[in-house]
Amino acid sequence: MEGLFRQYIRIYRPLMKSLNELLEKYQLSYSLWQVIVYLKDEGTSTLVDISNYYQVEKPSITRRVHRLQELGLIDEVPSANRREKIMELTTEGKRIYQICREEITALEHHISKGLSEEEQQTAFQFLMKIQDNI
Repeated sequence: MEGLFRQYIRIYRPLMKSLNELLEKYQLSYSLWQVIVYLKDEGTSTLVDISNYYQVEKPSITRRVHRLQELGLIDEVPSANRREKIMELTTEGKRIYQICREEITALEHHISKGLSEEEQQTAFQFLMKIQDNI
C-alpha cells in the first residue's frame, strides 16, 4: 500500500506535539515520559536496561535521567557496582505518573473516538507486526 508510512508520519508528528503539550505543564517531554513509564512498568532498573528497551544510546538516557532527578521524579538506588546506575521512581514520580497517565488516556480516547473496539484492536495488532518487522 503506497503512502502507508507517509500517512503514519503525518499522524505521528501531531500526536507527539499533543503529548508534549500535555506533558509540558509538568516540565516533561515525551522522551522524559518514556523513562518514567519504563520505571513504572519494570520497577527499579539500570540505565542500560532503559537504553536497550528504547534502542536509544546510553548518553541520551543519561541526560534524561539527570533531568528527571533534577525534577525529583527519580532517584538513584545504591549499587554494589559503582559503574552501574540503578534508578527508581520517587513518590513524587509515581504521583506525576498517575496524573499524566490519566490525561494521556483521555487524549487516547479523544483520538480514537469513532473507532470500534475491534478497529482499535486491529490497529494495535497491525502496529505490533510493523514493530516486529523493523
